[in-house]
Amino acid sequence: MNSLDWAVLIGYFGVMIAIGVWSHKRVDNVSDFFTAGGKMPWWLSGISHHMSGYSAVMFTGYAGIAYQYGVTSYVTWSFPIAIGIAIGAQLFAGRLNRLRSRLGVASPLEYLKTRYNLPTQQALAWSGVLLKIVDVGAKWAAIATLLSVFTGISLNQGILVTGVITGVYCTVGGLWADALTELGQFVIQLLAGIAMLVTVMGELGGFSSLWTVWDRLPDSHTLPTVGPYTLTFLLAYLFIKTFEYSGGMWNQAQRFMATRSAQQAKRSARLSAALWFIWPAVLFFPMWVAPLLVKTQKPDASDSYALLTERLLPHGLLGLVIVGFFSHTMAMCSSDANAISAVFTRDIAPALSAKARDWSHRAGLLAARLSTVAFLGLSMAIATQVNSPTFKDIITVVIKWVAGLVGPISIPFLLGMLRTFRKSGPTAALGSWAAGLFAFWLTNYGLSDIQLQIQIVSPVATSLILFILLGFVRPEDTEERDGVLDRINSGDDDDEGSGAAVLVALPEQGGGVEGVSGGVSGGVSLGGVSLGDASLGDASLEDASLGDASEGDASEGVQGGGA
Repeated sequence: MNSLDWAVLIGYFGVMIAIGVWSHKRVDNVSDFFTAGGKMPWWLSGISHHMSGYSAVMFTGYAGIAYQYGVTSYVTWSFPIAIGIAIGAQLFAGRLNRLRSRLGVASPLEYLKTRYNLPTQQALAWSGVLLKIVDVGAKWAAIATLLSVFTGISLNQGILVTGVITGVYCTVGGLWADALTELGQFVIQLLAGIAMLVTVMGELGGFSSLWTVWDRLPDSHTLPTVGPYTLTFLLAYLFIKTFEYSGGMWNQAQRFMATRSAQQAKRSARLSAALWFIWPAVLFFPMWVAPLLVKTQKPDASDSYALLTERLLPHGLLGLVIVGFFSHTMAMCSSDANAISAVFTRDIAPALSAKARDWSHRAGLLAARLSTVAFLGLSMAIATQVNSPTFKDIITVVIKWVAGLVGPISIPFLLGMLRTFRKSGPTAALGSWAAGLFAFWLTNYGLSDIQLQIQIVSPVATSLILFILLGFVRPEDTEERDGVLDRINSGDDDDEGSGAAVLVALPEQGGGVEGVSGGVSGGVSLGGVSLGDASLGDASLEDASLGDASEGDASEGVQGGGA
């Protein structure tokens, strides 16, 4: 890197901070911080959802897979993610939006207290937070690895720089800052990715290299599944990523919750799925042909893309590609930080402290920002240990730990929204969660010589089977739980312009929530609809008075009422 590359990189960091400061003006309450007040356009939500699924692991761990095995890196990674999100668009996106608009929650897990019980909510919240600390730690380590290749600074220094910059803009601006920076990062990634593709094609003979270069590569490079990435692995990965990218890891769920309506949430998911289907193939081509251009120094070839950019790109453009690396990781880490902050502030803290249940708007926002900083700090500390014997290497953490543990956490959360599983109650949720965690430990540490696909799929398969089975063996459906499902599943708000209706306030979720009892956020569609005395359990709106309410901006539209 020379001064021009540094100028591009520093300029990028400056823009990210400026967006965070600007977004700060749009954050007045907890709902704005965690779900953008339900006002995010579907296209911005879709791009944000897409970007929040990337990290620098794409350019390190998966670049190594592409270098060694070829197109299987796309077939067994981004392709199943695209299919999984398309499935989630139909099953989960609209329902996740109704969690905010119908139940007035600001955290994805808030509804679990009523859908199951408090212990279930806390088990999923705590285990998910711990998993995400490790997951994001791997992402920091990946970007710091790239930074060390280009600049020569140490791994820990790289972690500190990227973590602090990300912490500034996502802490002050909340989800708005995340989404807007992700939009900017998408534009940067688009320019950098196309520049890299064109440069590599020029080096290999022009546009025709897209189909002529394969004869010069190993035969295995064109196989859809090869090495440890078998057809079984592909199917297992599709199974897992359907849950993970449809909202099971929370940060993606927030993107769907932030749109104005359930219909827009579905559009957002479809846009993200289309981007996952097309764009990674553009990014992967230079990685597939990298063996013809560079010789890696690391056994896992995780340095191949960095070496490729150093060799081929001129200064200035090199800086733009490096910014693209940062944009991936900072997008994912900031979105995870916001999601974890939401879960801590809205779910964990109120269960630990009576004071947290009575936080004012100001206190709730302060807690949200402090918990964001704390999460980033812990994940950065983990990042310094990601290559230790406990975690092994970056790609191990991402593939094994995240893919293996996402099932026990996401299955009770996502399937709990579907009427099909209404009989699955707290016993099914906690039983499937505990058994999934045990299956992860058994296949990864208790037994030896277990195939990678078995290690990955066993926890989620175990959780799914037990969640369904225990629902039949010990049905725990109640009138209150059925009421929650009715509110999530009814589709009368799917038409454009219908807005969202806040009809239920979840009990005992703490102060500082906007709308009902000073706390439920979301939109209210009047449109001749009479709310009457719609209620769920102890939460009733029969005494509520309606103010002016418009689509996506009804946080001031419901006043009074008790929760």
